[in-house]
Amino acid sequence: MDDIVNWLDRHEVSLVPVLMTAVVLIGAAVVIMLLKRLLRSWLRRLQPRLNLPYETALTVTRVFTGTLWVIALMLALEIWGISLGGLWTLAVSAVTVVGVGFLATWTMISNVTASFFITIWRPFHLGDTVEVLPEGLKGRVIDRNLMFVAVREDDGAVIRIPNNLFFQKMFRVIDGANQTLFEALETKPKATRERQPT
Repeated sequence: MDDIVNWLDRHEVSLVPVLMTAVVLIGAAVVIMLLKRLLRSWLRRLQPRLNLPYETALTVTRVFTGTLWVIALMLALEIWGISLGGLWTLAVSAVTVVGVGFLATWTMISNVTASFFITIWRPFHLGDTVEVLPEGLKGRVIDRNLMFVAVREDDGAVIRIPNNLFFQKMFRVIDGANQTLFEALETKPKATRERQPT
């Protein structure tokens, strides 16, 4: 025990915060264990009445336990004089940066994937006039790349529409020059269609 006290003195750590932290963490462990048992028994009684799946009860228990441990750790940090305001600022900043990064990455991957499917399915071709509904973005398709479809409006302005918008919104091909196989068969004379073997 003297070795521990000497080590704490050398590092200028008071014994009081160490003991208070130990009391908080041990007390939290006991209280959390008891509350977890109470919550489980309460959820077991509610499961037949509410038709709760086991996974839901397990998730509720884990969230409750995790929340109590976070509160206990916040109390322990307060004992050591660590400001929670600074930690919250740091956490919010980190989550914001990660969120913006995921959003940018998701948008790029979404557009590249949509470009791949537009190439395979060919819902429109260069030179076709398309209109994205309900926005009313309308013009002649003049270019397409991994991120955008370039459309020239009647007044000469060029609109760059993200590729993934063609999978999220309805669009209309107004004067597509290319017919589908079905349309080509429909426009053949009736006598020609009747002579073809089935």
